Amino acid sequence: MKSVILSIAMVSVLLVNQAQAADAKAAEALAQKRGCFACHSVEKKVVGPSYKEVASKYKNDKGAQTKLVAKVKAGGSGVWGPVPMPANSPQVKDEDIKTIVQWILSL
Repeated sequence: MKSVILSIAMVSVLLVNQAQAADAKAAEALAQKRGCFACHSVEKKVVGPSYKEVASKYKNDKGAQTKLVAKVKAGGSGVWGPVPMPANSPQVKDEDIKTIVQWILSL
């Protein structure tokens, strides 16, 4: 009985991990489609910070998602240097911005 429960638990974890990986790939593709990679990359600073730098900076900030969604929508400057980030609203839908920000913070 224990082995059956353990097997079910392992399969469940595997399925959740696969779903999260698929969601991450979809979010990355969405960021690519919306032009985010023109100024950012996952690993290295381009014009703006790398997504891993952003995730690291905000990893302990409980309000990070709300802050970053607002910043992506409205644009901003000064946090990562003098080059401003242009506003991405209304050309990028709010739900797309939220998905992309969630993915960035998961890195």
